[in-house]
Amino acid sequence: MTNDKWDEFCVVIGEAGISSPDDPEMTAELERVFAFSDFVTRSCIRNPELLEDLIKSGDLKKTYTAEEYDNKLKAMLSGTEDEANLGRVLRCVRRREMVRIACRDLSGRADLSETMADLSAFAEACIEHALSFLYEWECSKFGVPTGTDGSQQYLVVLGMGKLGAYELNFSSDIDLIFAYSEPGETIGGPACVTNEEFFVRLCRRLLNVLGATSADGIVFRTDMGLRPYGESGPLVMNFDAMETYYQMQGREWERYAWIKARVVAGDKIAGAGLLKSLNPFIYRRYLDFGVFESLREMKQKISLEVRRKGMKDNIKLGPGGIREIEFFGQIFQLIRGGVVHSLQERGIQNILRILVRENHIEQNVCDELEAAYIFLRNTEHRLQEFSDQQTHQLPSDAPGQERLSGAMGFSDREAFASHLETHMENVHRHFNTLLETKASEKGDEKTENDLEAVWLNLTEQEHSREVIKAAGFENPDEVLQLLNHLHDDLDTVTITREGRERIDKLVPLILRQISMSEPSAPGLNRIIELIKTVKKRTSYISLLLENPAALNHLIRLANSSSWIMSLLARHPVLLDELLDSRTLYVPPGRPELENEIRHRLEQISPDDLEWHMEELRIFKQTNTLRVAAADITEALPLMRVSDHLSSIAETVLNKVVELAWNHLVEIHGEPTCYLGQDTFERGFAVIAYGKLGGLELGYDSDLDLVFLHAGTDDQTIGGKRPTENSHFFGRLGQRVIHILTAPTSAGLLYEADMRLRPSGKSGVLVCHIEGFRDYQFNEAWTWEKQAIIKARAIIGSPRMIRRFEEIRTEVLARPRDKAKLREEVMSMRDTMRKELLKYDPETFDLKQGPGGMVDIEFLVQYLVLLKSHEHPELLEWTDNVRLIGTLAKTGIIDDITAYFLRKAYLTYRTVGHRLSLRKRPAKVPESQFRELREKVKEIYGKILQQQSL
Repeated sequence: MTNDKWDEFCVVIGEAGISSPDDPEMTAELERVFAFSDFVTRSCIRNPELLEDLIKSGDLKKTYTAEEYDNKLKAMLSGTEDEANLGRVLRCVRRREMVRIACRDLSGRADLSETMADLSAFAEACIEHALSFLYEWECSKFGVPTGTDGSQQYLVVLGMGKLGAYELNFSSDIDLIFAYSEPGETIGGPACVTNEEFFVRLCRRLLNVLGATSADGIVFRTDMGLRPYGESGPLVMNFDAMETYYQMQGREWERYAWIKARVVAGDKIAGAGLLKSLNPFIYRRYLDFGVFESLREMKQKISLEVRRKGMKDNIKLGPGGIREIEFFGQIFQLIRGGVVHSLQERGIQNILRILVRENHIEQNVCDELEAAYIFLRNTEHRLQEFSDQQTHQLPSDAPGQERLSGAMGFSDREAFASHLETHMENVHRHFNTLLETKASEKGDEKTENDLEAVWLNLTEQEHSREVIKAAGFENPDEVLQLLNHLHDDLDTVTITREGRERIDKLVPLILRQISMSEPSAPGLNRIIELIKTVKKRTSYISLLLENPAALNHLIRLANSSSWIMSLLARHPVLLDELLDSRTLYVPPGRPELENEIRHRLEQISPDDLEWHMEELRIFKQTNTLRVAAADITEALPLMRVSDHLSSIAETVLNKVVELAWNHLVEIHGEPTCYLGQDTFERGFAVIAYGKLGGLELGYDSDLDLVFLHAGTDDQTIGGKRPTENSHFFGRLGQRVIHILTAPTSAGLLYEADMRLRPSGKSGVLVCHIEGFRDYQFNEAWTWEKQAIIKARAIIGSPRMIRRFEEIRTEVLARPRDKAKLREEVMSMRDTMRKELLKYDPETFDLKQGPGGMVDIEFLVQYLVLLKSHEHPELLEWTDNVRLIGTLAKTGIIDDITAYFLRKAYLTYRTVGHRLSLRKRPAKVPESQFRELREKVKEIYGKILQQQSL
């Protein structure tokens, strides 16, 4: 068969006076191509000069650059004056390029990615050049279409499906959607028409040029079925009308279709703006578990279609076919693409790799699906390259099977069939795992049904009470009251029928899950409050319905911590963290935090500050939740909790400063910084005071910060608008505070307290570091010296950090008058107690009460100020626990005293910490910790009041 086709071609070129290829390797490749493609054979016999041109030009041996098709079409279409000639030239060019692509594919000179890229680039170039000619010809008839501001309007051509993803197949249709910017009228032509009339005419002509069939064949078959309203919709729409349609009527399958959308021709800048405006429709800015049901329906329709139509031998639509691979990837994109921005990608192979990187699928799943995709797409091309027909059906005849097997590089059809079967079985197995509802723990089915009946009919009070009591709840009346409150709340708002059905499924499931763990009315109340918060955002309800393990985690957290439930209610996006127990109870360390935040922010445009602020808040909330979950399950000791919370804050602050710095440098240029004899870059430092400085940060702690700089009196260098260095650093501080404290849809990042800066509220926001030194030596009060004990530089260049540490040491290590120091510390403690301690004989205030935490802190600070000039090792640490240990090591206090102080401090902190997780004040019954309190008071009195040191 091979020799017959090649021999026939050789006869034809001989009669035409064209010599055969003189390269034996090329001849062997072409004989193979002729054996496997009647399309190539017919094209070359009909036009023998075509192959000669491809060989002599070297086009069969080389990869085209991005501009190659553009240049070729520009040359070929030069001088085209009418639509008929435009179509004829494009069809001739199409035949040449499809022969080239088929030859390179069948000979093995091009791999799948190159073949798909060439097909997509060629289609794009054809559309662009055809549109360019047709637009000019329309303008000559009707004038230039204009917008309300008089600007010229152009058509935007969106490539959907495989064209949009650069994955076009050999004989593919091209899916297109047309749009233009805004309504208006044409000006400057013989006749005036509306923009809509102009673009409708233009689109019809474009479709005709591309899709008309003649003796030369076709350019590309076009499909407009994905446009708004489908085949019954307008051929082209303006941007506002299109946005309104998708906002009001867009369906899930349309979101699915728009994942691959790309501007392929026309006004690409305007088209990019349209895609950006439609992005919230395509990708929800939260984990869209609400899409599960509609996607499950789409999956079921795919499966039913396969069974009904008997598509076993269809490599695209059959079980385990190409469509199932694409569906697999796009499911994750629709659900997670709004949160995981890297998933906003078009190509399926890239998506599979990203899913592995983001830990959504295992590496072996990616490997199997990608290998199957390459095998199936190559098979698809070999099928279509045989006669340039859009087919995905495996041949049923023996010669056809042998030919396809040979084209795929197999020695016999059985070997090919075996490989094909393995790939399709792998795909179908993974496809079948999608959207499965994970089975929850098997419980008493009767109890589950009874609880469902209780929720759906709360009027049967006595029966409901019996069912709830039998389920394990000790106070059924309280549970019934909670359920009635939820029912009443749902009845007062408008919720979609689908949303109400989901809640009606979830509530009995919650009751059953709670009854199987620790039946708790407070825990149930916290979950009900969460449902009230998210009742209209039913994707979160779906998340819990679809993931019983997540519901189990939620119940566990609800039973333990009202603070965590309050966090989830304020930021329901965090519910996603319940899906993976591997990360929920294992908060990451500092290196992992830095990698995570870098990965999150790399996916966002540097100019999109709002999105950066959202991501920073979600990052902080997510990791705070992980710490809290590990905390309540006692997977972390108290000091490790504070370490983790401090690491989160420092990681966030570092990125906040980086964002603010880069923004201001772009505007004003780089500031000049100088210390001692050295000039250096980035002379800015953030000093943490208070709980962050002392590594004792809590869940709701403010950040006590001081900003320092080392700018000279000169101006910044570079930038669009150079300014004084002091002005640069002042604006830098303001921008950092703005990013931290500005409310967004995700809430605040941190409350920032800047009152500890020199001169407090009346002082400049960002102080020169040498001015900071002068203030500390000449103006600072004793309480400010106490504060700097807990201060540490957390952000800044090494030079700035070193200088701050020198100043801190210099300030704290000065000899002090003992009596005066004692008087000032005692006076400040008395003032604080009067202002902050509300006397209550029934309770003990863990912080401000006599013998409490603040007494220990003041005692330690007094000793550090008094003794650090003798013992510089006291200045090494900023946290109270280590400072107490150092006081003991230096002999300033004895080991027994240190033991009691450390024990009391950690006990108070631990209990206060637990109370904060339950959203309770840091107070305990007066009888609690009496022995510890008395011992602390005794030590406090001995050291401070009796002046024994």
